[in-house]
Amino acid sequence: MNPQSTVAGLLSGGQLGPSLRVLLLLTLLSLLAPAVITMTSFVRTVVVLSFLRQGLGVQQTPPGQVLVGLSLFVTLFTMSPVLEAVQRDAYNPYDRGELTELQALDRAAVPIREFLLKQTRQNDLELFYTATKTPLPRTPDDVPLKIAVPAFIISELTTSFQMGVLVLLPFLVVDIAVATILMAMGMMMVPPATIALPLKLMLFVLADGWNLVVGSIIASFR
Repeated sequence: MNPQSTVAGLLSGGQLGPSLRVLLLLTLLSLLAPAVITMTSFVRTVVVLSFLRQGLGVQQTPPGQVLVGLSLFVTLFTMSPVLEAVQRDAYNPYDRGELTELQALDRAAVPIREFLLKQTRQNDLELFYTATKTPLPRTPDDVPLKIAVPAFIISELTTSFQMGVLVLLPFLVVDIAVATILMAMGMMMVPPATIALPLKLMLFVLADGWNLVVGSIIASFR
């Protein structure tokens, strides 16, 4: 079989042949779940909500499935401008036949890269450039996704831990106050968590905690 004829069959008129289209589609589907987890606001959202559950002291309420589901829908909400840009600049021209598959992927990478770099700290970005001994880019468009994505993940973990500390502090104050009062009253045999849990839940509900926490997460991406 002539290799040149095979390549010509796969690439016809600048378009991917049917075999490469199927391969590209399967590759994108296999990378969809990791992309949703690592290239969106999902990491920050689910980590902060996990800190919140830890601070409340209720390990199984709300269930993990509920936190993941809430994180997914908050992620969909915060990523909607990026998704709209991908649809407008990449998918719609491709659907009209104005772009090839590879051109559409290049167009789709532009708003995604802008989102990643907007949320990435300079130190984390320089870390991977130093590790690869690559010169620093002159413009954001020169940053490849292979560097932008891991730098973004580290920045998201750092930001989510910072927000998690702020979430935990009020609950820590309640725990310390309850433990001090019980000790002063000589009730050292009473577990502080028994008294602190309903107090923390009551204060959290009165302060409309879910609205505050989720609103803070959304605002951190705006």
